[in-house]
Amino acid sequence: MAIDDLLTARPLPGAAALSRQPPSRPDTALAAVAAPWSHFNFFQRMMLRWRDLHPYNPVHVVRVPVALDAERLRAAIATCLESTGLTGLAVDRARWRYRYEGGPAQVDLSVLPGGDDVPGLLARTIESEFNRPFEPAAHEQPFRFIAIDEGGSFHLLLVYDHYVAGGDSIVRLLTRLACAMARPEHNAPPLRLGSASAGYRRTLLSHPGWVLRSLLDLPRTVADARRAWRVPHARVEDGSNAYLGVQLDAARTAALRAAARAWGVTSNDLLTACLMRALSPLAARRRGAPRRQHLALASILNMRRDQRPDARDALPPFLAAFRVSHAVPEGIGLQQLAQAVQQQSSRIKRNRLYLHSLLGLGLSALLWPWLSPLQRQSFYPKHFAVWAGITSLDVDLLWSESERAATAGLDYLRAVPTGPLCPLVLAVTRVHDQLRLGFAFRTSAFSREAVESLAAAMLRQADELPAGPTP
Repeated sequence: MAIDDLLTARPLPGAAALSRQPPSRPDTALAAVAAPWSHFNFFQRMMLRWRDLHPYNPVHVVRVPVALDAERLRAAIATCLESTGLTGLAVDRARWRYRYEGGPAQVDLSVLPGGDDVPGLLARTIESEFNRPFEPAAHEQPFRFIAIDEGGSFHLLLVYDHYVAGGDSIVRLLTRLACAMARPEHNAPPLRLGSASAGYRRTLLSHPGWVLRSLLDLPRTVADARRAWRVPHARVEDGSNAYLGVQLDAARTAALRAAARAWGVTSNDLLTACLMRALSPLAARRRGAPRRQHLALASILNMRRDQRPDARDALPPFLAAFRVSHAVPEGIGLQQLAQAVQQQSSRIKRNRLYLHSLLGLGLSALLWPWLSPLQRQSFYPKHFAVWAGITSLDVDLLWSESERAATAGLDYLRAVPTGPLCPLVLAVTRVHDQLRLGFAFRTSAFSREAVESLAAAMLRQADELPAGPTP
């Protein structure tokens, strides 16, 4: 059976929906309650607008080193969603607000046989889920689960409508499910994931200096944007996403980390420079342009650290982005480019200039009602010309907060789709001192062959670095 047939077929017998009245949980314990409304934060509103153009569904995957028991998995998912208060999502789009009203979990779980090519099936499933919409409704189901059965182990995929959660929160949720399956005897503490949104307004009002510095630096950012080469799209209105996954082994990961320390840059700066060098041949035409000769990339940044402590465990995303750009002349060394990137990124982060991205999104939000669907797709490629975005997440750091024994044997990767902002997104996930790279790309801007060459170029750059210390 083809993958498209598997993904569109009716659920397998082991993946039926959870009954409304599980016998082990009385109705009184799961009755819906009148929860207070929370307002969507600024980035969530933009995600909902983007979702109107094309699905915006990240995918997280954990490999669980035990045989799949579909019934037990379904029960564990229901227990996890109910205990964290993530059931009965009501959305009031007219007032930009939502609430979780409780009640029994309606578990959307599918089971796929692994077969002879599990990595290929996993990649095709991620790609399919990128392009498969969640249906907007007054009561939405923003989570889907897929289990790929390998016999003695299985991959558990969590697909989610991005406006409901940030990637760090999903790591905690999916890790809890994996540990419940792999080590049911482990007595884990309650998982706290507040469903109320972390807002931007209080943060900005509490730090007026950040806003002032950002406004004063805005002309420089605008001038820099006017030097960036735009990505050519075959059909900018086509939001179809494709996916390619690459794994960096421990030796390559150690070499990258050692080089970053030796050169005084962050790992994100170094990977940004690697990606910029790999992309440069695809934008070779910029070298003859009279003005737009720079190649620009975006870094997606988690602003939870800027939040008050009681909001740092919130489930919803709280994001910003910033741009770095460079002419990337032919023959430039990786160290020189990484240090040039570091000079830009450190200044931006030190002065909180990533707030510029909020101003840009605010402008697009004001114009959004007056733009046609084609103009909405074209707005960011024209005014925020970046070739790719990079988002990094250190799962090892998140797992260090729990017992190491509970997560031993698990593996993790994630894939983040493109939106109108970036035609290519590189999701970097560090787990067990190795890097997992997930390339999501718009097929209207990049061919699969181009992205495969891009990934190969990044691996070659890692191979050219001096060997790092043995992990």
